Amino acid sequence: MADFIELTDYEDPRLDFYARLNETQLKHYYEPNGGLFITESPKVTERALGAGMRPVSALVERKQIEGEAAEILEKLGDIPVFTGGPEALRNLTNIPMTRGLLCLFERPVLPTVEEVVSDCRRIAVLENVTNPTNVGAIMRSAAALGMEAVILTSSCSDPYYRRASRVAMGTVFQVPWTFAENTEKGRGMHYVRFLQSLGFKTAALALRKDTVTIDDSRLRAEEKLAVILGAEGDGLADETIDACDYTIKIPMAHGVDSLNVAACSAVAFWELARRIHMDDDKEV
Repeated sequence: MADFIELTDYEDPRLDFYARLNETQLKHYYEPNGGLFITESPKVTERALGAGMRPVSALVERKQIEGEAAEILEKLGDIPVFTGGPEALRNLTNIPMTRGLLCLFERPVLPTVEEVVSDCRRIAVLENVTNPTNVGAIMRSAAALGMEAVILTSSCSDPYYRRASRVAMGTVFQVPWTFAENTEKGRGMHYVRFLQSLGFKTAALALRKDTVTIDDSRLRAEEKLAVILGAEGDGLADETIDACDYTIKIPMAHGVDSLNVAACSAVAFWELARRIHMDDDKEV
């Protein structure tokens, strides 16, 4: 059973994780042997627990102990759970917690790219997407719309960051993902070339004249396809686009030239994963 502790000593070193360490420091806290991350809200915390993540401590608004967080608190086991009123929690964390719960977890060792994509037919790849809100939204779309894994370059915002996992509604714990640099065999190789060596055709979403539309029958016919999206504004690097098998675009109306990367991802995932799900439905 959780050990409830009333917030009185704000200098308690166990509160450093919530009040005095940023997310990069948490990520590297036990380096070289891993780190920590924080979830926000009962829903995200529940999905982290469901994925086998190990909780370290929690911070909960007092009224939530018998409210929305009650069932989650029962699943946390014998860990310290700090509690107080909403103002006390806000003053400690500087976070306006709308769901009244933060939970600290041990960060797992990420799988390699080879392990993540081994049985996949449709994957998403994010290049230099540094905004955690966009990363979270893309992860949620990937989970909902049929992407079987997500690969991120090392400059992307980490999906385990609190804002990313909150926007993703915890789907970062359901969709397999890893960083492109985390590989056994592809070191020194551009990640597009490495994915191609694993049997994937690669499709870059980019504004170029030599594009095919997203509903092109050749894309739907590909057995294994990696859909590659770039950062807001800058888009994908020229080197990446040049290395891809396809450059694709989403047709626009009213003179609009592009969508936000998160919105773009939802359209692309829906269209490019439809074929495999239609085939799966036929086999049932």
